[in-house]
Amino acid sequence: MTTLQQKRDQLLEQLRSYRSCAVAFSAGVDSTVVAKAAQLALGEQAVAVTGTSASLAAGELEQAIELAEEIGIRHTVLQTEEFDDPNYLRNAPDRCFHCKDELYRQLEKHIDQLGVDVVVNGANYDDRGDYRPGMKAAEQHQVHSPLLDCEFTKDEVRQLAAQWQLPVWDKPATPCLSSRVAYGEEVTPDRLAMIDAAESFLRQNGFPIVRVRYHRGDLARVEVPVENLVELLASPFRQRLTSHLREVGFRFISIDIEGFRSGNLNQLIQLQ
Repeated sequence: MTTLQQKRDQLLEQLRSYRSCAVAFSAGVDSTVVAKAAQLALGEQAVAVTGTSASLAAGELEQAIELAEEIGIRHTVLQTEEFDDPNYLRNAPDRCFHCKDELYRQLEKHIDQLGVDVVVNGANYDDRGDYRPGMKAAEQHQVHSPLLDCEFTKDEVRQLAAQWQLPVWDKPATPCLSSRVAYGEEVTPDRLAMIDAAESFLRQNGFPIVRVRYHRGDLARVEVPVENLVELLASPFRQRLTSHLREVGFRFISIDIEGFRSGNLNQLIQLQ
């Protein structure tokens, strides 16, 4: 069985073989581990690139900037323009493809300016079994996935992040805000701002793992881990939550009694 240290060495060796690379850097644990590995393997020949748009949750860009500085990797921010793409706005199940396609197009456009030959992402070995159209975009743009190639599972990525003392080693998954909008409902900056404000409020009030899903009719479906449901529904916090969500634009508020499930909107794909 390959040990974590052996996989780490394989990861560093693979990155060295590229001679230079740009890391698609979201500040999640996966891309942060890749960025750290790229800095160790390539030094100034590695750069972390963060795409920003209305789909990025509040605080994520600031964290990416801080993490890049802590790691010591060059960092640049690119404005992405997925909101100009009607295929993205219509929010079909392939929305993530169009988002990643735009990100990788922007990276290709700036690759000479960045001074690198290869683009890498943070996809890991566990991502193979999920519905991830963004991986198709990576394949089409010849983006490399070194964690996947070295067979790092999500748990092993977190273990390596902890060994490297990266502060995001236990960070919950933070997909883009558009992933909260039910398929078939148009993605708009206003709707994403509603979601962001609602989730920020919940995190600030002691619910670090949370999703606020947007459904037709400005309905919010709030998910927290099952063990936090009693706390979420307790008065007077329930009244405060209801008031806040209505202030930011939601007309109806529901609590999902099944609790938080990452990517659960994908169960609707078969109904399309």
